[in-house]
Amino acid sequence: MAANARVNEIGLSRNDYKGGVSTLCQGCGHNSIANQIIAVAYEMSLDPHQIIKLSGIGCSSKSPAYFLNRSHGFNGLHGRMPALATGATTVNRSLIAIGVSGDGDTGSIGLGQFKHMVRRNVPIVYIVENNGVYGLTKGQFSATADYGQELKYAGVNELPPIDICLEALAADASFVARSFAGDSKQVRELLKAAIAHRGTAVLDIISPCVTFNNHEDSTKSYAYGKAKEEPLHDITFIPFYEPIEIEDQEPGQVRAVKLYDGSHLMLKALDPAKHDPTDRMAAFRLLEEAREQQLFITGLIYVDENRATLPEISRLVDTPLVHLPPEKLRPPREVLDEINRRLTCCN
Repeated sequence: MAANARVNEIGLSRNDYKGGVSTLCQGCGHNSIANQIIAVAYEMSLDPHQIIKLSGIGCSSKSPAYFLNRSHGFNGLHGRMPALATGATTVNRSLIAIGVSGDGDTGSIGLGQFKHMVRRNVPIVYIVENNGVYGLTKGQFSATADYGQELKYAGVNELPPIDICLEALAADASFVARSFAGDSKQVRELLKAAIAHRGTAVLDIISPCVTFNNHEDSTKSYAYGKAKEEPLHDITFIPFYEPIEIEDQEPGQVRAVKLYDGSHLMLKALDPAKHDPTDRMAAFRLLEEAREQQLFITGLIYVDENRATLPEISRLVDTPLVHLPPEKLRPPREVLDEINRRLTCCN
């Protein structure tokens, strides 16, 4: 470590929280989110060995490789990350679990697991990097794609989108928030709040796909590049984009953010004076009104600090199960015999 490197309360520099070099597209919002996770872990002086990174399949699920290289990691099957999180946090309740998923990994194949994880209030920061397409498999519509959205190969989407935040609320989530990958300050602060939360903290972060979520007539599109290039090899060229950034938003302000395809994303920053995040019904109304007005509401939508977590409901001992000696985990033969005797007696 350089002599002049700034360190946090546990003696680590920001570089100690970094991961490998990203292989995602230049300008991808997923990289911005990874950078904010690094910043938050450094600022909060989190012990990397107390963190477990979890993910499924997709562009988003690759990103845990790009942050916290000193932490535990488990990249699972498509849509199965909630089961991994449930198991990991049950056997070791001292872990800080950070899960990174996508709109396909969560909203399609993993929706059932997601809903059950939320209703159990598994202690995890569950980040959904939401771009409305399957970027890893050439840009098909995902379950969160906007109705009427048109893509070159996928055609027109004629199905209504799944709202991750609404699904989380319906499953009785104890923390629900939405943000935009380009709003680094808001993402960072919501991450801090999510890490401090006791149960499942769902963060739906809108992260536009710079490669596939575009139009044929855009000069930044794949079709334009393919028509103009002189290929030396049979490869897919992905042009360079600068990450989309926005300035600080005032509470209640609506802002149109221009995307690379020329379309606009409407963002509205929550006004804490007009919305009570502890009111669950108000959160439902807020999301429904946003849907009707085609706005993306950002900020803390709902929080319940009093709901019991799965380890609490399961009445787990304070010592993580993984640290208990065998004699504590395996009852002696006489105890098992007594349990069997009682069961036989009652039947």
